[in-house]
Amino acid sequence: MLAINDFPAFKKVATPFYYYDVDLFEKTIKTVAELSKETGIKVHYSVKANADRRLNDIISSAGLGADCVSGDEIEFAVTCGYKPKDIFFAGVGKTDREICQAFQVGIGAFVVESLEEIQIISDIARRLGRKASISLRINPNIDPHTHHYITTGLYEDKFGISDRSFDEAAAMVSTDPNIDFFGLQFHIGSQILEVEDVVRLECEKVNQIVAKFESNGLVIKNIDLGGGLGVDYDDPDRNPVADFRTWFSTIDKWLVRRPDQTVHVEPGRSIVAQCGSLITEVLYVKKGENRRFLMVDAGMNDLIRPALYGAYHKIENVSAHYDDNDGRETRVYDVVGPVCESADTFGKERSLAKSHRGDLIAIRSAGAYGQVMASNYNMRPFAPAVYSDRLVEARRRKDYFAGE
Repeated sequence: MLAINDFPAFKKVATPFYYYDVDLFEKTIKTVAELSKETGIKVHYSVKANADRRLNDIISSAGLGADCVSGDEIEFAVTCGYKPKDIFFAGVGKTDREICQAFQVGIGAFVVESLEEIQIISDIARRLGRKASISLRINPNIDPHTHHYITTGLYEDKFGISDRSFDEAAAMVSTDPNIDFFGLQFHIGSQILEVEDVVRLECEKVNQIVAKFESNGLVIKNIDLGGGLGVDYDDPDRNPVADFRTWFSTIDKWLVRRPDQTVHVEPGRSIVAQCGSLITEVLYVKKGENRRFLMVDAGMNDLIRPALYGAYHKIENVSAHYDDNDGRETRVYDVVGPVCESADTFGKERSLAKSHRGDLIAIRSAGAYGQVMASNYNMRPFAPAVYSDRLVEARRRKDYFAGE
């Protein structure tokens, strides 16, 4: 159950909102920073997972770098304290404006995903009188056994350079006077739970690809294995911190690296997912012909993952836990939002404590790809961030009938 130190104060906050457990978040960051130091594997947080300013300030203060996929993410990362040389710029569709933004900031490396992109960045570097530090994103053709929407390392995916272009890409970055070759980058997908098997396979494939490039005379100084470590969406309380140790130790064991080579990883989801919950209030309990609907005041505009690709999030009745000590009987509900779309559903046939109008519901593991993907669809306002150690600062619930 969601840990809340002061539930009476919690109930006074206007819903919906994103609740961030700062203690858990700092514990996660500490774990990652310690393993990074222990293994010598550098960590770059994937900013697209959550662009909350306070959370990113905490991450950067721990010495982590940033992985960005837009020019504005790059500028945001700098304002959050990430060192420019520790910022990587990835993404398959970099615009000229974004490339120039990256040059202006002085990022560590461009991660390029096609031969055309190499040429364009080289041309912009020449026109600016600069040199571009370039890392090649290599498509290793590995199935990470995850959802097809978040698989990124197969030959049919839009990401990365496939083996048929290896030789040409190597020739371009090694002979172009406008390019400083940085290294190779790999990423196979997200929400990887079969960590030892999948990451070992990735490392073995990376060893082969690095050897191939170096046999052609290209010295690989940096090897970037991307991110992808999964989290426990089914039982976030049992596994509040992702299995970073297995991830780091598997890389450390199976990746071949020399003392002059630096290894990088780019976690996003695994750093922020478990610290965040979307808190919403029950508006109505509706009985249909064969189902009960729990209608809440958060919608798919606040958390789109369930509607977008059927993502599972654990759902809890927080009021039933804190007000009634889990003493209520259970009911089966479809938990739905107010947006005028049939897809506006957070979970179907969920067994929850018997719920009433005004109860608070927590949609768990929403710290990654939650608030950052929100929209104003139906002209609904964005759900704000509320931090566990700053509840007193949160926007208060309005009493529309005061003085009656």
